[in-house]
Amino acid sequence: MNFGAKAPNTKLQAPEKHQAPNWKAQQNKWFDARPHPGPLPRGEGEQVAGSWRYVGAGFESVHGFNARKIWGNFHPGPNPGLAPLPILLRALRIGGGIFTKIADIGSDLMKIVFNLPEDDPKNPGVIADCTGDNAGDSVGPTADGFETYGVTGVALIAFLSLALALSPLLCAKLIIWMFAIQSLMVLASLGSFYFNRVVASVRYGGQSNFNWEGPLTDLVWITSIVSIIVCFAASKLLLGDFTISQTVDGVSKDVVLPNLWWVLPAIVSCGTLAAALIMEFTKIFVSTKSRHVQEITGASDHGGASLNVLSGLVAGNFSAFWMGLVILGLMFIAYLFSLNQDFVNLIGAQYSFGAPIFAFGLVAFGLLAMAPVTIAVDSFGPVTDNAQSVFELSRIEAQPNISADIEKNFGFKPDFHTAKSELEKGDGAGNTFKATAKPVLIGTAVVGSTTMIFSIIILLEHVFGDAVGRLSLVMPQIVFGLLMGGAVIYWFTGASIQAVVAGAYSAVVFIKKNIKLDADSASIEDSKRVVEICTRYAQKGMINIFVVVFSFALGLPFLNPYFFIGYLIGIAFFGLFQAIFMANAGGAWDNAKKIVEVDLKQKGTPLHAATVVGDTVGDPFKDTSSVAMNPIIKFTTLFGLLATEIAVEMAQNHQAQLKLDSHAMNWSPVIGAVCFVIALIFVYRSFYHMRIPIESTK
Repeated sequence: MNFGAKAPNTKLQAPEKHQAPNWKAQQNKWFDARPHPGPLPRGEGEQVAGSWRYVGAGFESVHGFNARKIWGNFHPGPNPGLAPLPILLRALRIGGGIFTKIADIGSDLMKIVFNLPEDDPKNPGVIADCTGDNAGDSVGPTADGFETYGVTGVALIAFLSLALALSPLLCAKLIIWMFAIQSLMVLASLGSFYFNRVVASVRYGGQSNFNWEGPLTDLVWITSIVSIIVCFAASKLLLGDFTISQTVDGVSKDVVLPNLWWVLPAIVSCGTLAAALIMEFTKIFVSTKSRHVQEITGASDHGGASLNVLSGLVAGNFSAFWMGLVILGLMFIAYLFSLNQDFVNLIGAQYSFGAPIFAFGLVAFGLLAMAPVTIAVDSFGPVTDNAQSVFELSRIEAQPNISADIEKNFGFKPDFHTAKSELEKGDGAGNTFKATAKPVLIGTAVVGSTTMIFSIIILLEHVFGDAVGRLSLVMPQIVFGLLMGGAVIYWFTGASIQAVVAGAYSAVVFIKKNIKLDADSASIEDSKRVVEICTRYAQKGMINIFVVVFSFALGLPFLNPYFFIGYLIGIAFFGLFQAIFMANAGGAWDNAKKIVEVDLKQKGTPLHAATVVGDTVGDPFKDTSSVAMNPIIKFTTLFGLLATEIAVEMAQNHQAQLKLDSHAMNWSPVIGAVCFVIALIFVYRSFYHMRIPIESTK
């Protein structure tokens, strides 16, 4: 099987400004499941379906069959389930992150206030903490990874559909290649899992004491290597004799691209390899064996919580630098591959400058090849955390004759002390690998959003012309957009942490009032009440954040599309480094506490209290703000593409109306200004309506 059949002419001619309606008419023909404004489908679910209609339309234009007979009845847009799905997934990530850290902080602070042991049953916050581990640390990342699949695919499909607008069959072939590679890599991940299980049983099966991070590290590297091999083999099979037709000086001729089969998987492999390298670099700053984490523990011994917090900030900042270099290096390698002439010919002469952008999208595509394993090792953290909580809540050691009963019924003599120690070690490994997953997902969002931003640029190029020439740092609109994007990232960080602070305060006040230290366990009603507090503040914080992000994404394109492009770039790159810094600082604080609990066995000491304070500072860093950067970036970029198209359509309509009525109203600035004001109102609400009650502090 190969994709070597002749494709239509790929040498695109830059349309004149007056030709834009023809281009839009052709695009609308390809996406014509039903009438809608603009060339692109409106919902994210529609975009995926639209890509399949696009594939069908490509074959229709070449081979003459009626694609509408196949795709015409597939109308996902009105479906109330699929269209809002990505928004619900983002809500899970943001709301779940707020919920889980309110519960975690409320529960942890009781260790200091009442000198309680870990997950003491009499602490009403423990059940909410376990619930939060599911909501924020398990469901959230899984939803995030699932949604990232869709968004990155949409980014690449949107780029190809715009850059190869006059070559639908060529576009269809590349989309099919992407789906084929992604499907095979999912199977490669599954096979790697079972292979690693055999390797782990051989390497660690006979050991009673081993590093829990070892099998997880092996799994990531095995999956990365297998995925790279599969990608090259499948690309050789599918693209081995790839040819395109080009028109040069009015003469059509076939052009063979013999290097394409290895250039494309080489670029994809940069992303696949990045997932493994990011894991290794994250461990340098977050693992319990890390010198940075040991530095935090040492600083806490004599400097208390103050030096603990400062040392954690150092670890987070250094990690952002080194991981930034890793991402930069791999993207630079992908850029070098994109200079290959076959790869440039694939994009076409008019958009040859977009070849590196397509390469960056393929890097994100390669990162996603590791998504099943990334989600698996990320989920290891909340599983071990809740296993430890269930063990403590069960109070199994206190059950009469339990050791003899277990030995009689299950054939072994339990060692509860060792079991507890191993669960705590597993929790430390889980903290490390939760931290490794976050940069992978945020990196995918940033690199994928770069491709989506370029799709907006191509859209503007088609409609107005000279879009690339106007994207210069000497243009004030671009500079203003960069500043605006950075400002929003820092507002978002503050708003998400404020929701946690206000909720944790209410939870702590309630727990301190109602905890019964003379009881064996907390009442069910008190535990429910803490869950209710966490839910209420998570919902309030989530609503404030989403209204602001939505309003800016909708309104800014109407003010100026070039300003909006600068805004998207600012959000992506400010968000990348802010997320890496916060995720790794939080993970380092968490594992510094684990060193005190597991290695030093100093629970209940001033050193332990200092590391608990650091851990509670890091909780919203790593599990609320940092992880939510990913869906925020993706939502803004994806929705912004659609909003920009609407804004461009309205601008064109206004220009047409001016020819008929010189006083015709331009509604674009009005829409932009209204959305901007709405966003500012909810920015205000995100702090002043989420404040800790003043009267309660008296």
